[in-house]
Amino acid sequence: MSALPVTDAELHAYVDGALPPARLAAVEAYLSEHPDDATRIAAYREQIGLLRREFDPVLEEPVPRRLEAPKRAWMRPVLRYAAVVAWFALGAVVGWQLHAYNSGWRTESSTWARRAAIAHVVYSPEVRHPVEVGADQEAHLVAWLSKRLGAPLKVPHLGSLGYTLVGGRLLPGERGPVAQFMYQDGRGQRLTLYVRVNPDDSRETAFRFAQERGVGVFYWLDRRLGYALSGEVDKPELLRIATAVYRQLNP
Repeated sequence: MSALPVTDAELHAYVDGALPPARLAAVEAYLSEHPDDATRIAAYREQIGLLRREFDPVLEEPVPRRLEAPKRAWMRPVLRYAAVVAWFALGAVVGWQLHAYNSGWRTESSTWARRAAIAHVVYSPEVRHPVEVGADQEAHLVAWLSKRLGAPLKVPHLGSLGYTLVGGRLLPGERGPVAQFMYQDGRGQRLTLYVRVNPDDSRETAFRFAQERGVGVFYWLDRRLGYALSGEVDKPELLRIATAVYRQLNP
C-alpha cells in the first residue's frame, strides 16, 4: 500500500508546529525531495519571524490608563494580564496568520496595508525563488490565482513605466487567499501588487497611503477586489505607478 500523499494542510501544520508526530517524518522526507515547497515553507517561517518581531513587543507595553480601575491589590495582576491579552488581540500574530479583530475600515485597511508591506519585504529580496509562477506562464498564473481567490484577476503591464512582470504567487490572507504579483525595473528595483477579495463587493475607496519600515504602500478597494502596491520608492513615484495600475484595471 502506497504512503499517504502530503497535503497543503499538513505543510501548514508543519509550519505551525502542529503536525502530528506520526506524519512528521513523511513531511520532512517530502520537503527534502521537493525543494520548491521547502523554499516556500522557509519563506513562511521567515514571514512569521518578521511578524512576531513586529508585534510581540506589544506584550511588554504598559497597560493603558483607560483600562485601569481602582481594584483590590490582589486583582491587579489579573487585570494587567486581561488588559495585555485585549491589547495583543488587536494586532498580534497567532501562528502564521495575522487576524484583525475589528470592524472599521480604517483599522482593517491599516492591517491589510501592513500585510502587503510585510509580504513585499519577505519576497522582494529573493534571487532564486521570488515568485511561484514566472511571467513566462502568465496565462496559467492568472487562471490559477483567479480560481484560488474566486474572482477574475487582471495583471497590469507596466513596461511603459520601466517595470516588467516577474511573476506571482499565492499567499495566506486574514480572510482567505491573496495574490501577489511582482515587478522589476532595469536596476533590479522591485514592486509588488497584493490583491485580495473585498467582502463588500460594492465598495470603492480612493487611494490611501501607508509606510511600514521604509516600504511605501498605496492601497484601495475597487468593487470586488482590494489592491495594495508596495515598494521602496518615493511616494510620488509610487503614486504614479499606482495610478497607472488603477487605469489599466479600469479601462
